[in-house]
Amino acid sequence: MNGFIGDGGANGFNEVGAVYADHCDSARGRLRHDLVERRLRTELPGRPVEILDVGCGNGEMTIRLAMAGHHVTAVDPSARMLSAVAERLAARSALADRVRLVEAGVESLPFDRERFDAVCCHGVLMYLDEPGAALACLAVLVAPGGLLSVLVKNRRSLGVREALGGDYVTARRLIEAEPRTGVHADSSAGRLGLMTRGDDPVVLDRLAADHGLVPLPWQGVRIFHDHLDDTWSPEPEVYAAVLELEWAASGRSPYRDVGRLVHTLARRPGRSRT
Repeated sequence: MNGFIGDGGANGFNEVGAVYADHCDSARGRLRHDLVERRLRTELPGRPVEILDVGCGNGEMTIRLAMAGHHVTAVDPSARMLSAVAERLAARSALADRVRLVEAGVESLPFDRERFDAVCCHGVLMYLDEPGAALACLAVLVAPGGLLSVLVKNRRSLGVREALGGDYVTARRLIEAEPRTGVHADSSAGRLGLMTRGDDPVVLDRLAADHGLVPLPWQGVRIFHDHLDDTWSPEPEVYAAVLELEWAASGRSPYRDVGRLVHTLARRPGRSRT
């Protein structure tokens, strides 16, 4: 099974909970979640379904999906992160019967006999040595007609943020690097201070197909605004225009190719559960 990049390992996530929560509350963080949620809503049934959210963090997407009426099993290896989710749910009593919390990592998911109408894994694979083993664990849990949703750092755009921020040495290193499992010349520290690596959407689509799923068109996330930091605070009307711009570009090349994140989706053939 995959190892974690760097020396922090899975325990590193226990140290970044507050930073991640602040990021989710920022316009940059909200932009990521708004774009991913919008795409999910276009692919999910209009009726409530069973969703697995692997690496749920502080529960941002879990809560959004539960508020949309779905039943969500939220999984994270960090007890601290799950406590944060529980605290947020305590303030939303109407969601109590729609969310189940499970402490586990992607390599130890305890769902041998369960299958889900959607399996989400957002912002997790970038911390692992390689995506193959994790994709295998996730794909098997997708029910017939169900959806696999994966959000990763985009291998194609490595160096763009750094170049726009004036860190030309790092940008050149990332642009010239060849991805090499175990060496990670293409790795860099993300905004949370943990080492991350990028994936190519074509490779993720191929891995999904290898496990019997049919890839859907992928989208780029935060194409024009990723280089801004979390202090960026646009007025509501400006943010609304930004969101529509990013959404329009998210499914179109060449724009989507330079998004900091890439959102891949794949569906298992078959009739969805009623």
